[in-house]
Amino acid sequence: MSGHSKWSQIKRQKGVTDAARSRVFSRYARLITVESKKANGILSAPGLATAVARAKAENMPKDNIERAIAKGTSKDGGNLEPVLYEAYGPAGVAIMVEALTDNKNRTTPEIKHLFSKQGIEVAAPGSASWAFTKVGGALVPNEPLTEIAGADEEKLMAILDALDEHEDVQQIFTNARGYENSGD
Repeated sequence: MSGHSKWSQIKRQKGVTDAARSRVFSRYARLITVESKKANGILSAPGLATAVARAKAENMPKDNIERAIAKGTSKDGGNLEPVLYEAYGPAGVAIMVEALTDNKNRTTPEIKHLFSKQGIEVAAPGSASWAFTKVGGALVPNEPLTEIAGADEEKLMAILDALDEHEDVQQIFTNARGYENSGD
């Protein structure tokens, strides 16, 4: 009976869940590194405390959190900087992408390529931000669009999934009802 090995099924499922957890942990490690640099390693600083609390809520190991804090306070920790990309997707949906990168010259073309594969172009800074209000570190749509359906919904899901897979992308915000905040 080939193909019915329980171990191979467990190994495949574990590989999928481990990859997803790794992606989440690396996002939080980058966020903690940036916040640690801003706060000079002071754990009681609001931004760093919030980032650590969110990482702990996702069961990120204590060692990983401590390493990220130490990297942010060290001199050779690299310079991660936040970048915001704006675009308009299918059915006129505004898309805002928050990323942390150590190299804008690498990340910008990669994000542009992900958008162009879906037939979307990166918009000029400020062109889609009018549709959102910043509330506590998150972008909330001013007026969410009514639900989209059919081919437009499939295109939106494809671009959101592609952006979510990118290692530098931290959060994705849209003004489409049901897709307001993804990629956390």
